[in-house]
Amino acid sequence: MPQRLPIGIVGGTGYVSGELLRLLATHPSLKLGSIASVSQTGTPVAQVFPNLASCVDDVSFASVDELESMWRDGGLRGLFCATPHGAAAPVIARLLEGYGGSGRVVDISADFRFRDVRTFREIYGQDHGAPQLADEFFCAVPEHSAPTPARHAAHPGCFATAMLLGIVPLLRSGLTDGPFHIAGVTGSTGSGRSPLATTHHPERHSNLYAYRPLNHRHAPEVRAIALHLTGEDAAVQFVPHSGPFARGIHITIQGSLARSADGTSLLAALKHAYEDRPFVEVVDTPPRIKDVVGSNRARITATAEADCFAVMVVLDNLVKGAAGGAMQWMNRLLDLDERAGLTIPGPAWI
Repeated sequence: MPQRLPIGIVGGTGYVSGELLRLLATHPSLKLGSIASVSQTGTPVAQVFPNLASCVDDVSFASVDELESMWRDGGLRGLFCATPHGAAAPVIARLLEGYGGSGRVVDISADFRFRDVRTFREIYGQDHGAPQLADEFFCAVPEHSAPTPARHAAHPGCFATAMLLGIVPLLRSGLTDGPFHIAGVTGSTGSGRSPLATTHHPERHSNLYAYRPLNHRHAPEVRAIALHLTGEDAAVQFVPHSGPFARGIHITIQGSLARSADGTSLLAALKHAYEDRPFVEVVDTPPRIKDVVGSNRARITATAEADCFAVMVVLDNLVKGAAGGAMQWMNRLLDLDERAGLTIPGPAWI
């Protein structure tokens, strides 16, 4: 068996970190080297993630100082940063300052999703924590860029991942015109581990409601990434909804077809875009969340009537939309098979 490479996780107590731990537990080429938490330093990981007790029973959360020491001594080949938005950039800057090793970083926060740090300030209302590092990170869905044109990577947000899977092939194909009108529904885990009024189970159960309609931060994120990848500046009009389930995302993208396009050509363009991408399946019927929950897979389809089209995408917000997509980037940055550790099927009846 080849030696498994040690990986670090910063910001270790959230749902995404739990998914990273789950994926690392069965990864053939990577293993957990250190996981750091400011709030839970010294606490057994199994106490925070009891579902992972069988694979982390002897691991405790390290301090950031302890993880940094391992990183600078060459004891970690890669780092996942899963801290909250705004907190990631200063931590990453600290870890990369004066660093001469070969380790790679994948950021799962929003801090390195925008190439222009002024855009980050406009959307998040705060200065960027490490503007000098903006050019060292590349942000996109892994399926849309190969090879990776930067030393480090940033994974788009979960809603953004779903939208980009539909929008980027449409823009590259030239089969659509005008703005994209998008409605999306996400599970409660997308709001993080700390309970809020909108994520409290009695409020969310058997309920459905929109939030931040036409004013969600993922819309400019999608527009900026799509522009960089395709050269097309397409308006994104996005209305997100909170769904009464824990995990998963379903989005519907609607708009106008170009004059020469129809549903058949649209579906063909999607199939061509993802024909060699193992984690995106283009199907002929509307996909369901339970088709993909718990896995790193996404499913997508398209239909059209007259000059209107609809594209539907489903994925797991914690896996393909966060930890799994980040693992794809880490595999690629470390010259591993992109599928490594990510082929486990979803449980379907979760």
